[in-house]
Amino acid sequence: MFLSVFDLFKIGIGPSSSHTMGPMVAAERFLREIAEGEWPRPAGAHVEHLTVSLHGSLAFTGVGHATDRAVILGLQGLTPLTVDPDKVDAVLAAVKDTQRLAPPGHPEYRFDADKDLVFDRRAPLPGHANGMAFNAFDGEDRLLLRRIYYSMGGGFVASEEELQALKAKTTPAVGDDVPYPFASAREMLEMAAASGLSIAELKRANELAHKSAEELDAGLDAIWAAMRGCIDRGLTQEGIMPGGLKVRRRARELHDKLEEEWRQNRPNPLAANDWLSVYAMAVNEENAAGGRVVTAPTNGAAGVVPAVLRYWQRFHVDADDNGVRDFLLTAAAVGGIIKHNASISGAEVGCQGEVGSASAMAAAGLAAVMGGTPEQVENAAEIALEHHLGMTCDPVGGLVQVPCIERNALGAVKAVTAASLAVKGDGKHFVSLDAAVETMRQTGLDMNERYKETSLGGLAVNVVEC
Repeated sequence: MFLSVFDLFKIGIGPSSSHTMGPMVAAERFLREIAEGEWPRPAGAHVEHLTVSLHGSLAFTGVGHATDRAVILGLQGLTPLTVDPDKVDAVLAAVKDTQRLAPPGHPEYRFDADKDLVFDRRAPLPGHANGMAFNAFDGEDRLLLRRIYYSMGGGFVASEEELQALKAKTTPAVGDDVPYPFASAREMLEMAAASGLSIAELKRANELAHKSAEELDAGLDAIWAAMRGCIDRGLTQEGIMPGGLKVRRRARELHDKLEEEWRQNRPNPLAANDWLSVYAMAVNEENAAGGRVVTAPTNGAAGVVPAVLRYWQRFHVDADDNGVRDFLLTAAAVGGIIKHNASISGAEVGCQGEVGSASAMAAAGLAAVMGGTPEQVENAAEIALEHHLGMTCDPVGGLVQVPCIERNALGAVKAVTAASLAVKGDGKHFVSLDAAVETMRQTGLDMNERYKETSLGGLAVNVVEC
């Protein structure tokens, strides 16, 4: 099983990989289907009018997660990688004023956002909690094309046909063309033992089957640069985050206090935890504001991996650029196993699949660059994931703010603790990572839908909005 590091770490915009980036990708895919797809085209008929309906979790928390905005941006031909966060409002205002979409390479399409973009809370689509239906009509509003897409977390999107093929396991096996196609932690450890390679080296060998070493290293460096830039920007911003909850940014103020302590050389026994927290919060405050972030593996959990990496660079004297690459490769190896065998979607398994997965990935990466063996790396990931099991996704007001921002900080702290415990051990442990992943999958299946990114339960209904 091969899932590229660049599939798990994708540069995009906030506030949600499943509710913002995924719908934007789906909308752009629909445009390509209109222009290039093999579908029956009645003689003389031309697409002139588009509509979209959002279902399941997308319908319940789509407004807070900017799903409506993302769909419009995607239908304008923009992607998470190409969209400029500072120009989003102008693009949306133009569509609203003209009631027209004008994607490059297409004719203008009629689109009234108030009528043609529907949040349908009554009829979930059967394939996944994050379902979308796109429709194209001719000038007399006769349906010409309908496509259903599912946003599966982390910016991954599948059509209805692709999802059915995945569930039926009728798609060609992915990974036959890489030297180490591990699909589980057990297989990963077996391949590491047989080859004498680290987990990062296994992952690097698999990536090199598809790209050059120069391309791989440049891509990894770009990921870290985007993560680092997100932290730096988040540490300089102040004010109230959008959405109506009036949640205040805190990262800059906390950072200034920590810097003052650092300059005065005042002892702080909680310094590592404090720095981890402020780095993670800086990222997720940027995400909540719709800024540029990296899925790691999702936007809602985007702060954990960068925070642990930044912590390692600041507090570990042996940190270097090659270590950053090994960290990311190791984290991606673990993230791929979790996605393949369970889920990274909060709408599917709750926040255990988002912050829990991110914490496991970060713990594995940190254990690796601290000199851990493959067994210790696997142990670190298991510890971090095990202690997120059962975590619900219950964002207040449907916004990726409360409890999401602080939850990333705690996920980073757990990751460092897990890595430290694992590296101090011998790699032998009672619960395997595979067992923790399967437990997360089963727990997600059993979890009530109210606690899976619908804002119908938990903190979302017990916290008074003000």
